[in-house]
Amino acid sequence: MLETIDLDRDLATLRGSARAWVVLPLPEKLELLHQVRAATGHVAQQWVQASCAGKQISPHAPVAGEEWMSGPYALITGVAALADTLGDLVAGRDPLRGVRAHRKPGGRVATRVFPVKLQDQVLMGHKADVWLRPGVSLDDAREGVARRLRDTTGPGEVALVLGAGNINSIAPLDALGKLYGDNAVVMIKLNPVNAYLEPILGAALEPLVERGFVRITSGGADVGGYLVNHAEVDSIHITGSAASHDAIVFGPGELGATRKLRGEPLVTKPIASELGGVGPVIVVPGKWSDRMLRAQARHVVTQRLHNSGFNCVATQVVVLPESWPQADTFVGYLRDAMRDAPDRPAYYPGAAARQRAATDRHLDCELLGGDPTAPRTLLLGLDAKDSAEPAFTEEYFGPVLGVTSLPGVDAAQFLDAAVDFCNDQVAGTLGVNVLAAPKTMRALGSRFDEAIARLRYGTIAINTWVAPIFAMPRGTWGAFPGNDITDVGSGIGVVHNALLLDPDHVERTVGRGPFRQWPKPLWFVTHRTADVCGQQMTRFAAEPNLLKAIPHVLATFAAAVRG
Repeated sequence: MLETIDLDRDLATLRGSARAWVVLPLPEKLELLHQVRAATGHVAQQWVQASCAGKQISPHAPVAGEEWMSGPYALITGVAALADTLGDLVAGRDPLRGVRAHRKPGGRVATRVFPVKLQDQVLMGHKADVWLRPGVSLDDAREGVARRLRDTTGPGEVALVLGAGNINSIAPLDALGKLYGDNAVVMIKLNPVNAYLEPILGAALEPLVERGFVRITSGGADVGGYLVNHAEVDSIHITGSAASHDAIVFGPGELGATRKLRGEPLVTKPIASELGGVGPVIVVPGKWSDRMLRAQARHVVTQRLHNSGFNCVATQVVVLPESWPQADTFVGYLRDAMRDAPDRPAYYPGAAARQRAATDRHLDCELLGGDPTAPRTLLLGLDAKDSAEPAFTEEYFGPVLGVTSLPGVDAAQFLDAAVDFCNDQVAGTLGVNVLAAPKTMRALGSRFDEAIARLRYGTIAINTWVAPIFAMPRGTWGAFPGNDITDVGSGIGVVHNALLLDPDHVERTVGRGPFRQWPKPLWFVTHRTADVCGQQMTRFAAEPNLLKAIPHVLATFAAAVRG
């Protein structure tokens, strides 16, 4: 039987603190961020060790770098970026002052959000812009910054954050989004998969916990259901799957499906969400060297196998040009990279069943090693005209990679066809990746920019992966706008957003990386020193004094070159 006394007590504490948070002066809210940054740095090592144990990997192996980067590093950089924004507000400065703005197709304005600080140069050659929605000006964006945080008239709200089980910075980052973006105090309910984080996140967020602005719990669907329906919870944010969202909003099973069709939700509270989907990568044809073919194939395989494939933006479908003379060679290198990647456990529940579902429907698939319970799987020759192809419509959430091809006599025609395919046949709008040689992009000119603008995705990565953009805290993260609870897709709303832009002003974030990447990016599954790099980058991020951080910068660069 579910014990609710502690949950009720925590929600009562939050309700009692909700108004106090609303009226808390911005300098005090800023000071709390500084304290959280320091506290997270103190527990970073413990955090990574617990994450490695939970995911059944060695904390001393290169793969542990993933846990440094997607755990404490991501939270610390998010906190630091939020602190910069609040520091500007406290000082009476415009957080968007000096921002580089660009005109994009359709009358959109794009604002440069990465790199902004010297510390951002750790991702060498990368940049990112937030694209505002058509008709939204830079002046509009300025007026919307921290709109809710600056409103001290409300009674205060209690928000529930239902955390994800795969990437361990998601829940605390979502909580910060509720606190500083929505001006609400937060109950965090961790997923059972990473419930081991409860005491660690409690320590990292202790400055907020001690003031009664955050509470943390864990548990299964019974706990989540109780909290969702609790009278003291005003709004909800969920990171997970569309199926989980629908079960919460409409109820499970056939009755829930019927309620969804009728538009009759059981939960009528405001609910925001980030729900993943099927991630595509569009490979724009060009004349690539053999070395570049191999490097980009390894890049794509990393996009699938990072975190053992358990990422909401893991690439699941490779979209190739039928007429590309190098397509077969590229597929061969994909196969090699899948087979040669380091082994690691498929730790996330249900992985074996999802992988079997893929192989049962594709009997000619290739199994390429990895965890024998859920081996790495390559699905070749997927028919792009088959609207019922499950690889295009079901997120396998595991180490399964599919390949399909589209016609086009040249790069421009193929790119147009690939955009239509991704928009119309691939489930979800969270993230899409595009690989194209600089020479090809120059030749395409405005047609390339127009193709990017036509992609209906919340994050677009050009010559990089969507996941590093997740770690750019001044960017926004979420599905392409336009979903609602009856057709939720990849979710509703945005998170991260350390510039505190009005979510109604934001359309997407577009990031770019160098086509020829050196040194090897830290997120590559074949990086030999990712653990050292991740630890040093986290120490660097946690150190507010730039001079004291320099040794960590030098150590990171030295390790990255060896990687």
